[in-house]
Amino acid sequence: MRATKKEYVPATPRLRMTPGQMVRVARETHEMTQAELSKKTGIPQPAISAIESGRESLGVERAEKLAIALRVHPAVLVWPAWDATLARKRSA
Repeated sequence: MRATKKEYVPATPRLRMTPGQMVRVARETHEMTQAELSKKTGIPQPAISAIESGRESLGVERAEKLAIALRVHPAVLVWPAWDATLARKRSA
């Protein structure tokens, strides 16, 4: 199906991740330890561990610090599995 100019066709999600899982993937992609990421961001290593495991929420301020250190846009960490189809249904 080809989209017209007025029609939005969302990409098919390939995998679903939590913000914490995305932080871990981005960190491991840069071959960083949690301790190294902690030094770059000023976020304590136990907090990074808790974020990655889902025990603690990411939050906007920490997302910005982590995004800078990991060289990604904060949205990549905050909404790794955002589904435009569900967002449209909720707003209707």
